[in-house]
Amino acid sequence: MTRSVPALAALGLLLAACSTSRTPPAAAPLNQFAADSTLRRIATAQDQRQTPALRPFLHHPKARYRQAAALAFASVQDRAALPDLLGALSDANVDVRVAAAFALGQTADSAAAAPLASQVSTETDARARRYELEALGRCVGRGTLPLLLQLPRTASPDDTLLSIGQAWGLYRAGLRGLTSEAAVRRVVSLLGRPPYSARLAAAHTLARTPRLDLTAYQEPISAAATSAPSYAVRAAATSALGKVKDPGVAPVLAGILRRDADYRVRVAALRAMNASMYAPVKEAAWAALDDPQAQVALTAAEFFLTHASGETGRLFLDKAARMTAARPRAALLAAALHHASAAEKEGIRASIQQRYAAATDPYERAFLLKTLGEDPTAYAFVEQATFQPNQPPVVSTYGIEALVALRSRPDFPEAQQPLFVQTLERAIGTNDVALIGTAAGALKEEKLQMRRDFRNLALLRSAQQRIRLPRDVETWQALQQALDYLESKPAPTPTPSAASQHPIDWALVESIPAGQRVAVVTGKGRVELRLLVEEAPGSVASFVQLVRQGFYNGKNFHRVVPNFVAQGGCPRGDGWGGTDYTLRSEFADRGYAEGAVGLASAGKDTESCQWFITHSPTPHLDGRYTIFAVVDKGMDIVHRLDIGDRIERVELLGGASAAK
Repeated sequence: MTRSVPALAALGLLLAACSTSRTPPAAAPLNQFAADSTLRRIATAQDQRQTPALRPFLHHPKARYRQAAALAFASVQDRAALPDLLGALSDANVDVRVAAAFALGQTADSAAAAPLASQVSTETDARARRYELEALGRCVGRGTLPLLLQLPRTASPDDTLLSIGQAWGLYRAGLRGLTSEAAVRRVVSLLGRPPYSARLAAAHTLARTPRLDLTAYQEPISAAATSAPSYAVRAAATSALGKVKDPGVAPVLAGILRRDADYRVRVAALRAMNASMYAPVKEAAWAALDDPQAQVALTAAEFFLTHASGETGRLFLDKAARMTAARPRAALLAAALHHASAAEKEGIRASIQQRYAAATDPYERAFLLKTLGEDPTAYAFVEQATFQPNQPPVVSTYGIEALVALRSRPDFPEAQQPLFVQTLERAIGTNDVALIGTAAGALKEEKLQMRRDFRNLALLRSAQQRIRLPRDVETWQALQQALDYLESKPAPTPTPSAASQHPIDWALVESIPAGQRVAVVTGKGRVELRLLVEEAPGSVASFVQLVRQGFYNGKNFHRVVPNFVAQGGCPRGDGWGGTDYTLRSEFADRGYAEGAVGLASAGKDTESCQWFITHSPTPHLDGRYTIFAVVDKGMDIVHRLDIGDRIERVELLGGASAAK
């Protein structure tokens, strides 16, 4: 049914339509902060970590502001707000109760466990109960873990939100190593039936809870790994199969590697394989070296590097010579060097060094230096390359990492320990933050015994004084941790407060439409992001400002971990670069699903310019890294990105897409 239009009005509309060739575009919707000064005040107090300013808003007459204040404490994470947040669990408004439960989980205070369990038993809203159960999982200890299994007697077996909440609660507890046989049985039962979110949580619980022996549950886990409709459940269940100590699991993993259509599941299968099952999976892993997805080929090469036995170095050298992708080829060359006999090693090492000399791409040269980290006799070559004048940062960074890897090998000659100490001193004496930070990190490695051999603490303090804060906070932390270790301090020295942390530019925030889209044009294609200005205003404002400055144009993706993330935006191209300011973390009620875009950091409240895109759900990142955008289009491009791929440009797009 349509509404009628009076004749004269219709004629006017027709004339207006004829007078112009196009209709003006509708104005982009404003974000919530542009129209509400109170929300700006709450967000400012959150950004400045002002608990006294936020607490009154938890008692505001308007539920919207009580909810916003509770969510703010998810980022502030101040235990002083615990009584107010616990009180908010009984708020008349369900959205406030949900926000309070989320914030309590983020605070992770064990004192909240019993009140949360009590609230679960009396909660009348299914959605709020789901959040309370997950928060309980973040707060329970060993003695209170059974609270997660004691569901309300009135709960229905068909309550899907109850299953989801319990599954995620058990996952959050499992990440901290808190589990029991009863908890594992419950998780396995959730793995085998809908809803999807509970199955996903259950699969990740089994995959990521440490020190589990899942041999008794091989059958249901194998069923999920091979037949679950969702690739994400299959991948996590496949990872969990790596905890099954039964020879029968090897052919299951080999079958998954050969047949699963999703590369992320194939990657999970390769990672679940170990040395004890090498013979029955070898053929499938060898075929995976030719997988059209480079991330699978890389993971297969890493499998042979770590787990091969009874093979010659020549086998891997010959296969590497037939590979075209630089990164998997370098990993296979590392396998050749690692498994070479004494008679083979010199020739393989010489081949790698010749390839290094001929390579023109700095990332390929970096991969090859990492490869030489398998042979202590390559030490002098790697050191010379690392400290070569005017070397691209990524090459020297990989070089110092290779030198540390060489020293960590059991066959590193004891007589060369003084040489390694000199290398560390040389690195710390430079002005390169990656060389300094990596060398400092090596000093606190217990197995390297640097308390015995490294005496030059004055050099560390001098280097620390040269560090530019807050930009190079990660290097400062590495130096301080090394000093604390070498001086046997019982408690770590805290990082200094970053005076240059970036306040939120509200004028800029208010100009960003809700749902603002951004194009990331890469050498492999175009990816479109949707910015989450209402969830992370400070992070989005910083990103938009950098985009307008052309900051990201010409940068590279410097870190790509198969079935995890593709990360870029580093001005150095090696992951050690940043801006002259840091941002405070903004943790909204959003999890790391496939295509989430997060800000990299060196710890809470140290975010800068580097960002990453997740290949698949990665819930262990939830509440630890700011999510400021999601991929709207181009995930197929994201899955093809590799280290060294170029970010041609990043540009803001006109208009805004509808929220998804």
